[in-house]
Amino acid sequence: MKHVILGTAGHIDHGKTSLVKALTGVDTDRLKEERERGITTELGFTFLDLPSGIRLGIIDVPGHEKFVKHMVGGAWGIDLVALIIAADEGVMPQTREHLDICKLLKVKKGLVVLTKIDLVDRELLELVKEEVREIVQETFLKDAPILAVSSVTGEGIPQLLSTLDLLSREIEGRSADGLFRLPIDRVFIIKGFGTVVTGTMISGSLSLGETVQILPSGVEGKVRNLQVYNKSVEKAFAGQRTAVNLQGIETSAVERGDVLIRPNTLRPTELIDAYLEYLPDAPRPLKHRTKPRFHIGTSLTHASIFLLDREELPPGEGGFVQLRLERPVVALPQDTFVIRGSAAIQTIGGGVVLDGHPDKHRRFSSSVIADLTLLKEGTNEQTLLQHIQHAGMGGITLENLLNRVEMSPAEVQSVIRKMVERQVLLLIDPEKLKVIERGQYHALKELALTQLREFHQRFPMKSGLSKEELRTKLPPEVEIKLFQILINQLIQSKEVVLEKDKLRLPSHQVSSTDEKGLVKRVEEAVLEGGLQPPSPKELSEQWSEKEEEVRAIFEHLVHQGTLFKIKGEIYLHQVSFENLKQELVAYLKSHREITTPQFKEMTKVSRKYAIPFIEYFDQIKLTLRLGEKRVLRGTSQSPEKKLS
Repeated sequence: MKHVILGTAGHIDHGKTSLVKALTGVDTDRLKEERERGITTELGFTFLDLPSGIRLGIIDVPGHEKFVKHMVGGAWGIDLVALIIAADEGVMPQTREHLDICKLLKVKKGLVVLTKIDLVDRELLELVKEEVREIVQETFLKDAPILAVSSVTGEGIPQLLSTLDLLSREIEGRSADGLFRLPIDRVFIIKGFGTVVTGTMISGSLSLGETVQILPSGVEGKVRNLQVYNKSVEKAFAGQRTAVNLQGIETSAVERGDVLIRPNTLRPTELIDAYLEYLPDAPRPLKHRTKPRFHIGTSLTHASIFLLDREELPPGEGGFVQLRLERPVVALPQDTFVIRGSAAIQTIGGGVVLDGHPDKHRRFSSSVIADLTLLKEGTNEQTLLQHIQHAGMGGITLENLLNRVEMSPAEVQSVIRKMVERQVLLLIDPEKLKVIERGQYHALKELALTQLREFHQRFPMKSGLSKEELRTKLPPEVEIKLFQILINQLIQSKEVVLEKDKLRLPSHQVSSTDEKGLVKRVEEAVLEGGLQPPSPKELSEQWSEKEEEVRAIFEHLVHQGTLFKIKGEIYLHQVSFENLKQELVAYLKSHREITTPQFKEMTKVSRKYAIPFIEYFDQIKLTLRLGEKRVLRGTSQSPEKKLS
């Protein structure tokens, strides 16, 4: 069954609720206060099955100016609007404001219904029709039907039903392929069942038993029961008025304005890039940093408006803005919003979200305006590519992209795969569908080569950089999978050589020129030091040489196998090392085991050297530590020998 949502709009006491009752038999004024006062203060809901088989969900909104915030929340998810005007009063302030709100929320279809025709004569009715044609002339209702009805006598109701049926057939059904999203407009508790939330499902679908999440709080629960128009269902779809009974979520943890989603599919935001339309009848120009009320979905907060290309926005004009919100909301590209004044509460403008997770922008930046223009006017592929480019050298996942574009997961995946095939993008992680734009990848590649080039210039005596060292010199957002792809491709293309565990450029050879004779001097000094050799720092201070040059010589000699790097600043000459190794093996063959004090006594060195030496022999698997003692590996004393 196709589902279409109709919303009422119009001034207080113009007969919206009475008309809904005449159509459906249901009084949507459910609150005692509403019935006593005879006005609607909250959203009312019911439905109607049209002759064509379409189910028409009806949202009855308040007409009083105090409750416009509820009207905005109700109008946000509608497909079709009925602008209701009482024939005995004609166009009134909330008629105009509600029409402005529907324009700003990009409602595309609707009709005008003149009510209470039983209270006026034909001449007055024609005058009201003329007035209506005048106010809708520049709106989406310009060519809409204008129907005259009486909820008391029933006159005009059959024609209204057939017109609603005709208009509903023209409405394009919402896709169930998108991310599930339900802005919450009511929260209540049912004894024995617990928390219930209701709203119009904007996109996606939801089934019994699924885990759901409330944003912006992040609290999670399960779907215990699911109803569409008071009937229990196994699954609800986009475009349906839905009630969700939540298990594991207290009523106090949810409020109107929250959004129900599947866990971790969307993220709340306090920063939004948008295109703002300022209404022609706004009382004054909109200043930079103005802080009006901000309505999106069923949520209401305050927003500071940062005008990005001007100091003020005159009435009737539009411009790019960045909105900084007092309270986090859920906002996706192409979502619409309304702003209302804070002092004199009236609707002054609204617009469309371009990016729900932008960076903070500099004002009057031509590149920022160019980017926002593309987001406003570009194709899906262009906007998608722009977000991937702006993600930088770390790339971006499918999950993060779905928060930045007005596309279903299937559409995004399809476009990404096509761009990967055309080599516009590089696939980093197939599981997360993480990609990087090729230009950013080439920039990362050049950065890695530059780091190697600079390293060789600074340390000509060093053979190269380890993979771990090179990775620390790249942006932190470059994860291990991308880094591995980068290194493998650099090696395969022979732009980089992997030698032992070091990366170097093919042109780099360890410099054989040693004008100061440092190589020989370092080797002699370390050999002369025996088991208590000098460190690079000590020699650089002693000889008044640059420490980095002396340290490069040490690393060069390690690479050649002349020195052994034991730990930190301790290096042993290969002659000293072999002598110590032979002495230790002989001792263990004779005594079968050795303690640290015994090793210290044998070597005649302090703990500063003794402990790193004995631990190094453990590390190279010459010895095996058993408690406080060491034994030779492979002897009868070692556990692996006994087990064999």
